[in-house]
Parts: sequence; structure tokens; C-alpha cells
Amino acid sequence: MKKILVAYTTNAGSTTEVAEAIADTLRQDAAQVDVRRVENVTDLGDYDAGVVGAPMAMGWHKDAVKFLTRHQQALSRIPVAYFLTALELVKTGETTLQGVPIYQDPTLAKPPKNESKLSFKEKQATVAAYLGPALKKAPLVKPVSAGFFAGKLDYSKLNIFQKLFVKIIMRGKAGDYRNWEAIRDWAASLNQLFSAES
Repeated sequence: MKKILVAYTTNAGSTTEVAEAIADTLRQDAAQVDVRRVENVTDLGDYDAGVVGAPMAMGWHKDAVKFLTRHQQALSRIPVAYFLTALELVKTGETTLQGVPIYQDPTLAKPPKNESKLSFKEKQATVAAYLGPALKKAPLVKPVSAGFFAGKLDYSKLNIFQKLFVKIIMRGKAGDYRNWEAIRDWAASLNQLFSAES
């Protein structure tokens, strides 16, 4: 039986539920799946594959990036996928980034106002801006896929600085935008990708 780690971090709790949904889908293919916060993972020696996920919180969550950097040697030896949750994603046509296949939740990805000239805010919400820094910080890890999904915004779970950033800079509207069908479809595709890479 394949043993898979779903390692995640969360800002306000909603990414936990996404990680659990991914794990439940992976288990349908008779895999043993552990779901753990990145802060609680010390050893990856027993795993045949991994999924690493986190929300966008002024960049992909710093704890996820630290996890990739700290464990990149071990993660480079197994097939790995990343997932990112966000309130915005500007659709710029990427199907891959640095060789990593990209999956975009259709309810999240929106075309820019002007395709020939992205605004400053739009440039910060592209696949390259979201995923590029993580790929640069952990260059030994070559993900088999990166999934981008709509997240959830609950202002009551944010600290004052996060509230100000999301309200003033991002102009985020509170609500649960998660597309469970897209999340499960992407997770189901991982079983085949992980088998092909093993």
C-alpha cells in the first residue's frame, strides 16, 4: 500500500479542510494517507509520495516554504504535488511553470482587465508570482503538479494586520469560495501521477 503525506499549513483554518478533502480522495485509491501540519513533520523517510499545501498570505505561506527548504533533499526523492489556496488568480495562459504542470480552479482564475498590460495588483496574483518563489527556494523538488484553488475569507479569524492587508490591498470579500469538485478532481489525478513517477 502506497503511503502518502499531505503536509499543510493554514492561516485561519480553511486550508485544513482542503488538505483533508485531498487526503480523503487519495485514500479512495487504497493509499494510506497521513495529514499533518508542516510544523509537525520531522521525517519523510517512510513516504512514497507527498502533497504540500498552504494559503496565499502575502506570498505562499512562509511555513510551507520553510518546510520545502528544510526537507528538499527528501522531497526530491519522491513524487510531490503542491496546492495553493487564494482569493485571486489572474489567468495568463500558463499550463506549466518551470516544467511543473499547473491546474487552475476555473472558479478562481479570471482574465486580466488588459491582457497586454497587467496592473501591479494583477502581477502579484499570477501563477508565476505565487509559485515561482517556492520553486526557487527549493530547487531540488520537482512537483508533478501544482493546483491553485479558491479559498475562504473569514475576517473574524485574521489578526489586525492581515485584516488591513486583505481589506485595503486585496479588497477581499468575506465568503467561502472553495470549489470542492475541483479540489477532488485534482486530488484524484495525483494517484496516477504518483504511480507514474514511482
